[in-house]
Order: sequence, then structure tokens, then C-alpha cells
Amino acid sequence: MRLAIALALIALGSAPVSAKMLGILKDNAKATIIDSQGRPIGKAEVVASKKQGLRFKVSVKGLPKGEHGIHIHDIGICEGPKFTTAGPHWNPLAKQHGRDNPAGSHAGDLPNLLIKKNGRGALTFDIPEVRFDKDAGMMDANGAAIVIHAMSDDHRTDPSGNSGDRIACGIFVKDKGL
Repeated sequence: MRLAIALALIALGSAPVSAKMLGILKDNAKATIIDSQGRPIGKAEVVASKKQGLRFKVSVKGLPKGEHGIHIHDIGICEGPKFTTAGPHWNPLAKQHGRDNPAGSHAGDLPNLLIKKNGRGALTFDIPEVRFDKDAGMMDANGAAIVIHAMSDDHRTDPSGNSGDRIACGIFVKDKGL
């Protein structure tokens, strides 16, 4: 409906109206998550909201059962098999690691991802008071990646929560479509 209104206004030559002004476009990005062999195993999406900050949705399959640390990393590069090219956790406020750390937490610290015995898992999580792009935003000039670790995150130990090797990674790419 909003798209039809925007197109009608543009066709009538009224004042410039952008899709973003009408709420049709949101600041969002998507990532295809790959395993250490480069096979796609899932997807992630982030959507910006003035009220909520950033909302992340992740769904994966083919991972070992149990809890796995999952974080937003500061660099949008995922070179396997170790994915170290994704850099450190996204940490624009220079905090320590851990959702339970009194001196923490990194903006990129997410709750553990629970993988069921069928190898599937999903997570939805909001990070308030952070930006999508521009200065200190997730989608700055370095981009961003989502990384899944071999073990659970203890949510306290700096810098990575003792979550072990990086076993999956996805590069966030801004969504340009309507």
C-alpha cells in the first residue's frame, strides 16, 4: 500500500518523497552463514529501529547440538576455515566482553545459540542504543560479520567468553531492495 502511494505521488510530480520517508525501506542487512568448508548453513538479518536499536534474527542448520557462542564481529570478511578475518567483536563503546561482565559488554555480544539434536537453531535478539551505520555503527566502512563458535559463551571472560573456535561466519550486506 505504501509503495503504491509513493509511486502515485512521484507520478503526479508532487514534492519529492522517498521510500524511506514513507517507512517502506528500513536500514537492514542480511548475511548468508557458511561453515568452515564454505557451505551455506543459515542466514542472519539485522533491522534498525529508532525505538529498539538493532534487531537480529538468525537461523541455522547442520551444527553440533548444544549451546554455541554467537557474536557480531567488527569486520565484514569471512575467510575460512578459521574466520579470523572477521576481527574482534563489534565494540563501539570500548567495553569488556560479556553480557554478565560488570565492565561489559561488547555491542556484538549476543546470547548463546541453542542447537537442537536435529542440528537446527534460531535466535532473535535486540541490541538497544546502537547504530546501523555511520560513526561507530555496525555497518561502518569495515562492514560486519556474524560468527558462531564451537562452544558456549560464558558471558564473562574477556575478550571472547571462552567460546572456542569460530565454526561458521556470515558477512552482512546492506539490503537495497524494497
